[in-house]
Amino acid sequence: MSKAVSSRTTVTGIEASGAYPVHYRFSHAKGGNRHLVVVFANFSAPDDYGWSNGVLDNVRANILWVRDMFDGKNSYYLCKDMDFELERSVITLISNVMNSLGLTPGQCTMWGGSKGGSAALYFGLKYGFRNIVSIVPMFRIGTSVQKRPAIADFMMGGHVTEEKIRVLDSVLPELARAGANSSANLYLLSSPQDENYPVQVEPFLGLFQNYENFNFIYSESPFITDHTTVTRRNVPALMGLLNLLVDGIAPRIGFVSNGHEQPDADTTGINGYLKATSQVRATFAPPVVHTPANGERVHTGSVEFTGTAPGAVRLSFWEKGKYVGSPQVGPDGRWSWTRERGWSTGEHVIRMFAVDAAGFHSPRTEIRFTVPALGTSTAGHGAAAEAPAAPVVTMPAPDEHLPGPGVVIAGQAPGALQVAFAEGGVSLGATAVAADGTWVWDARWSWPQGPHRVECYAIGAQGHESRRSEVGFFVAGAFTPSPVPQNTPRY
Repeated sequence: MSKAVSSRTTVTGIEASGAYPVHYRFSHAKGGNRHLVVVFANFSAPDDYGWSNGVLDNVRANILWVRDMFDGKNSYYLCKDMDFELERSVITLISNVMNSLGLTPGQCTMWGGSKGGSAALYFGLKYGFRNIVSIVPMFRIGTSVQKRPAIADFMMGGHVTEEKIRVLDSVLPELARAGANSSANLYLLSSPQDENYPVQVEPFLGLFQNYENFNFIYSESPFITDHTTVTRRNVPALMGLLNLLVDGIAPRIGFVSNGHEQPDADTTGINGYLKATSQVRATFAPPVVHTPANGERVHTGSVEFTGTAPGAVRLSFWEKGKYVGSPQVGPDGRWSWTRERGWSTGEHVIRMFAVDAAGFHSPRTEIRFTVPALGTSTAGHGAAAEAPAAPVVTMPAPDEHLPGPGVVIAGQAPGALQVAFAEGGVSLGATAVAADGTWVWDARWSWPQGPHRVECYAIGAQGHESRRSEVGFFVAGAFTPSPVPQNTPRY
């Protein structure tokens, strides 16, 4: 697992036809390959999508990553409050993707590790998929989730009992004991160095003695130290196995065929399904921005965004592909948001989308604004005579030692609308000037210990900026990291 990011192009969607919405990612096959790999997540998977860090980039098959996140909790893809409708929602997604591709269970591989290994084994056995790769699975699921109380409460309805543990402990062993899908090409990997092996795997290996192609990969190495390192140690071999299965080669004695590419295969079915279940819904209106105006030159780096987004519960703000904030949306559809640390000078292009209660996204809205450099006027040149007087700082006193971590700056600026603040060339924010000319500013963050020199400047009704006043002070006390960027802004 050396790669950090997948290079495969993926689409995201939500299968919402069942009792529980199921989030997924999908990547088309390479070269027309006619196979589907379904990937289940372990507990440490990023964003609860397993094996999504690039390790599957060279797999030629279609790949469906299924997210194990329901009402904010993991579930082993099985149940909430012992309601196995959750499982049926998951198999609905898998079946719909498979059918949209024109594939059969014989052209599918269930794949996962740990919690995902249990899911791969469970869905593979119960629903008759041809290939199953289960890496360090938990057979006694009820016993396993007892170590994670929040997940145990979610799966068992907030009341963990011995009977519920027994039911969850039995779902996998009973399938194997009954010989479910005994013709599957089944590959199970574990290790004696895995602390779960004596309780969660070894007692159940005998249940597969009548399976036609059951393969137990017993991985023993001094480099394996615990449950999590079993997988990492075996990634190269597992990728080799997966590509064999994708090519139709299930390691065994006898004749096998491989290939199965159809570069010109009709993709209408899967494309239609992906569009119908896309996480981005064209019918969900994008957010409307009231302020700032598109292309506006703002007075300071402190920008208040306001607008409406009916039907949304929150917005998601992004700049240059990086997440920057997620304000809540009120019941009336109104929202507002101000970034705590302000914005650097220059042009900013912000893209945002709305999110509803089910997790669907609206189309994107884009807004551009510019923060002028220090010392420039938003009203143009030649207007210096109209600029207000520089603000007078009345507190703190020059070079005053303050206890911290909070700092309040106050003063007077008659005739100005706002007073803005900067330090080290970075805008910190602004505050309104009262009718009597007084102003008070509290940034509401923890200032780092040590000396500070903050520039203060007034802004008039036409946007003209005054000369700078400077206040110096020293923050005492223990160091507290500050969200205020120093020198170069961070994004």
